Amino acid sequence: MTLMALEAFFKKPKNELEKGGRLPPAKAETAYEMSEKCPSCGHDIPLSFLWDNLHVCRCGRCFRMNARQRIRFMADKGSFTELWGDLESTDLLNFPGYKSKLESTISSAREKEAVICGEATIGGAACALFVMEPYFMMGSMGTIVGEKITRLFEYATEKRLPVVGCTVSGGARMQEGILSLMQMAKTSGAVKRHSDSGLLYITVITDPTTGGVTASFAMEGDIIIAEPGATIGFAGARLVEQTVRKKLPQGFQKAETMLEHGFIDMILPRNEQKRVIGTLLSMHIQI
Repeated sequence: MTLMALEAFFKKPKNELEKGGRLPPAKAETAYEMSEKCPSCGHDIPLSFLWDNLHVCRCGRCFRMNARQRIRFMADKGSFTELWGDLESTDLLNFPGYKSKLESTISSAREKEAVICGEATIGGAACALFVMEPYFMMGSMGTIVGEKITRLFEYATEKRLPVVGCTVSGGARMQEGILSLMQMAKTSGAVKRHSDSGLLYITVITDPTTGGVTASFAMEGDIIIAEPGATIGFAGARLVEQTVRKKLPQGFQKAETMLEHGFIDMILPRNEQKRVIGTLLSMHIQI
């Protein structure tokens, strides 16, 4: 036997494989799931729970959801038909950086604009439906947003349909200047013609709905519903404080305070909205 063979024979095994045995079973990896911290209760909420629970925390806090998700849970399955989905904003005023901002937002939000309009049924009742997109420049109202909402009300007036609108917005889109502010009057005129025709308009106000959207079509509904805790206002709370030079009361501009002062008609948890709106639409049709 050679010297190398003898050394190998008396060599102490370095591991289990050299002993001829089996390796111990690998420890199971700890499952990890992404979560989001709830600003109300402070708990980390698994994303799977939020997705299964309409993006609502166990404590009742409503997280933001994109427009397509809201349409899926509110409209009857397969009933939604989108209208004017090809319309998108352009840099009308050559505002610095606006063109690239639009391009990046379209790519990240996967939507062409900050509102989706169409026709659907809710609880079996036909309606025209618009839902604003929080992930498209925080639902800011530009010329195309105003145009699509105006067209929807005109369509609903012609077809004798009630309108259901879900709002979320940071206000008018500053990159479009006075043209964005003009949408307040334009949409309000269409809402008035729809109302004069004896047709129902229901708004669902989600967090946040502020600025020119609040000062126009968001607060012009025959029935105004809000989600729990939604911020509703024109100017921001900090701006109001700086203007009046007073500390604002707790709950200022929140849905609960708005209900107390008569600015809205009811607050509905997200899981009850489809049922209640469907009932309201059915009652309107019977009338």
